[in-house]
Amino acid sequence: MIRVNKYIQDQQFEAVDFKEDPPAPAEYENCVFINCNFGGANLGKWSFSECEFEGCDLSSAKIVGTGFKEVVFRNCKLLGLAFDTCSDFLLSFQFTGCNLNFSSFYSLKIPNTSFSNCRLQEVDFTETDLSGATFSESDLSGTIFQNSRLENCDFRNAINYSINPQENLLTKAKFSLPEVVGLLDVFRITVE
Repeated sequence: MIRVNKYIQDQQFEAVDFKEDPPAPAEYENCVFINCNFGGANLGKWSFSECEFEGCDLSSAKIVGTGFKEVVFRNCKLLGLAFDTCSDFLLSFQFTGCNLNFSSFYSLKIPNTSFSNCRLQEVDFTETDLSGATFSESDLSGTIFQNSRLENCDFRNAINYSINPQENLLTKAKFSLPEVVGLLDVFRITVE
């Protein structure tokens, strides 16, 4: 078991390569990471509270037990991340302009999460509680929604989604034309 023995607060890190020179696990609070590389790094047992990531690469990072509490990601590469392995204690994050392709949020409770202008292709939201989430301007091609809570979600201006209304809770979810036909894909009908 990895112990967190460092507490780092109110620091800014710019262009740091955490993959090549990973420090010991730490708890970061109110820190800003700009253009940093975490790609493939082992961030297991690290904790980020009220932190911001701007233009960072976290693709394929190992986040088993990692804490994300009120974290903001902007214009980051987050390819293939298994968010379902991170700590669910106070789990909360927001994404703007991020590439989250091939990531998994399986069975997480992440209500009111914002995915704004993101690429969410082939992402797994199976059994995820996304109540009140926003997917504005996001590409959801191949994304899996199965037994998901999507009540009060905002899919307006999202594209390429396919959601089976018989397998997901969609009460009061918002959609826009013409993309709303993605709710009919399961019926294999033609809409002209």
